[in-house]
Amino acid sequence: MFTENVKLTEEHPRGRGRPPGRTSQGQAAQLGLYKTAISLISERGYEAATLRDVAKREGVSVGLLYRYFPSKSAVVLRLYDELSADYAGRGMELKAGRWRERFSLALNTSLQVLAPHRRVLAALVPVLVGDANEGLFAPPTAFSRQRVQKVFQDAVMYSTDAPRREVAEALAGVLYLIHLAIILFWLLDQSPRQRATTGLLELIKAILPAAALTLRFPRAQKLVIAGNKLFQEAFLGERPVSTPKKSGPED
Repeated sequence: MFTENVKLTEEHPRGRGRPPGRTSQGQAAQLGLYKTAISLISERGYEAATLRDVAKREGVSVGLLYRYFPSKSAVVLRLYDELSADYAGRGMELKAGRWRERFSLALNTSLQVLAPHRRVLAALVPVLVGDANEGLFAPPTAFSRQRVQKVFQDAVMYSTDAPRREVAEALAGVLYLIHLAIILFWLLDQSPRQRATTGLLELIKAILPAAALTLRFPRAQKLVIAGNKLFQEAFLGERPVSTPKKSGPED
């Protein structure tokens, strides 16, 4: 509908009081700047890419760029938003089945959504892992994380062999964490065509039936619940709430 080459200039002024990006020219300019920023991050890495370089490559003023993206963080958050929205939409189409089958589908779907963006995501690995404001578990990225987590929650909760609710919720949290570990493995995988990641996926798929069988035992369920609590506390800062013990009558 719009081309990337249209920019806001004196020939296409923005109407008084209208937010940037709301006109057709503004949307096209914003999209062009966004794609250029992503391209530069892919080429140079997150730290080396600058908004000034983005503006220069697009042939616009830095002031105009700041109207749309006041920081590189805004670019990264838009990327998270787009990828998580795409994934959430596809996640709604998971086929009915057992939780292990639906988890495998959710995992493979995630890789399919991310595959076209592997280069830029690989450049963002230091940010994804270690940045307090833009990382996977940072508060500003919660909107994206919650979308993705819901796919894994639904994969377990609405499976044909879903365990009881407490176990299902904990299992979904653990599977989400495993999914993140696999994504990181994939981004760092230097093997030809990431065949090591393919091998890892096959290994996990082979392990899942035994894991599903083991989960039927109460002890295994307790371990999953405990593991999820540690995940929530370590990465999300959510300490488990302990119920105070009721005191009995005094002797």
